[in-house]
Amino acid sequence: MQIIRSIQGLRDARRGLAGTLSLVPTMGALHEGHLALVREGGRRADRVAATIFVNPLQFGAGEDLGRYPRQEEQDLALLEADGCDLVWLPTAEQLYPAGFATAVTVSGVSERWEGAVRPGHFAGVATVVAKLLVAAAPTQALFGEKDFQQLAVIRRMATDLMLPVGIVGVPTVRDADGLALSSRNAYLSGEERARAVALPRALGAAARRIGAGEPVGEVLAQAQAAVLDGGFSGVDYLALVDANSLEPLDGRGSDMRLIAAATIGTTRLIDNLAVA
Repeated sequence: MQIIRSIQGLRDARRGLAGTLSLVPTMGALHEGHLALVREGGRRADRVAATIFVNPLQFGAGEDLGRYPRQEEQDLALLEADGCDLVWLPTAEQLYPAGFATAVTVSGVSERWEGAVRPGHFAGVATVVAKLLVAAAPTQALFGEKDFQQLAVIRRMATDLMLPVGIVGVPTVRDADGLALSSRNAYLSGEERARAVALPRALGAAARRIGAGEPVGEVLAQAQAAVLDGGFSGVDYLALVDANSLEPLDGRGSDMRLIAAATIGTTRLIDNLAVA
């Protein structure tokens, strides 16, 4: 496995990778969800590459940039064990050198939900992902569906900028009790981790009830109450949306998704489920 730390090194290495290439952008602190992306990338292409970069542009004031988990040695070992051919570890100084003045913003799908709660977050995401895709020139890039709105933003960005890269969503990987895997789960205390399953359980129950035709507003209100009763201190949103536009639905649609963000202790978790 090649470990690359410079943009020129990436360019040189990329020229030596024959055939199709899957790219898995990450911020490190890898877990089974990331590794599922790597394995799927390997199935879809001749080669698979990953990036590890904690992107400062997507963290707002007071967020967890400084304490975001970093475990480079362990991450590299995991990627090599799962067949990654190349890992690029750029620095902020390389991606955002002095005088850097360009940002990628995506209207529409970025404006509600996470975009409303975390102003500027998706501009940071779209900017760094655009730079990673241009630099690595993959055939396709893989992203987890756990960050469902992020996936929608990246798809819109890649389409609008006419980037010759397929954007592939990979289903959320969950622990046995249903909690979506996330690097931020490491922040949870033992008690908080046990209570955190209230979020996926509430979404699962709501998805079944909406699928059965129960009134959407009533179901969402009861799901939010279940999350709070389960030990979360606040719910930023819990909504039924159109899976393509991310616009809220107050009744059944043809392609529906439940999305949610809630805080337990000092940790903010997001999750989503498809509704049949």
